[in-house]
Amino acid sequence: MRTMQDWLDSYSADHRNPINQRLHWICVPPIAWSVIALLWAVPVPTSLLRQGSWAVLVIVIAFYWYWHRSRALAASLLVAFALLGLLSNYLYLQLGAAQLCYLAVGVFVVAWIGQFIGHRFEGRKPSFLTDLSYLLIGPAWLMAKLLRQLGFKQAL
Repeated sequence: MRTMQDWLDSYSADHRNPINQRLHWICVPPIAWSVIALLWAVPVPTSLLRQGSWAVLVIVIAFYWYWHRSRALAASLLVAFALLGLLSNYLYLQLGAAQLCYLAVGVFVVAWIGQFIGHRFEGRKPSFLTDLSYLLIGPAWLMAKLLRQLGFKQAL
């Protein structure tokens, strides 16, 4: 099994251009939010589950994947995803499911356009086109950079 550092090093190799890196800082968090928001809006049987249960399930599965590779990153990403879930719940209550979906789809499309523009500057295709697991690495890569900037160098 590849270590988290292996994944991060490989991802970094595809993301060296400063413009691409900045666009990832701008675009990856909204993409993560839009996925959570879309899952939040999926109907659930209210007699058994609460609204947002599908999003929580996917967050738990992602957390499990991260946990087996880096506990520090997993815990940090869980906090970030929980905050995005809270935002999604707030917007769901304010806008309703349909409007939340429209907003999330719009954000998703615009943010992915930004990602592809960044990769145009990079001159390389996005990593997830070679392995879908890289869709999980984008948020981890940013979180690892943030943790290092905050002084948590040994935690990863």
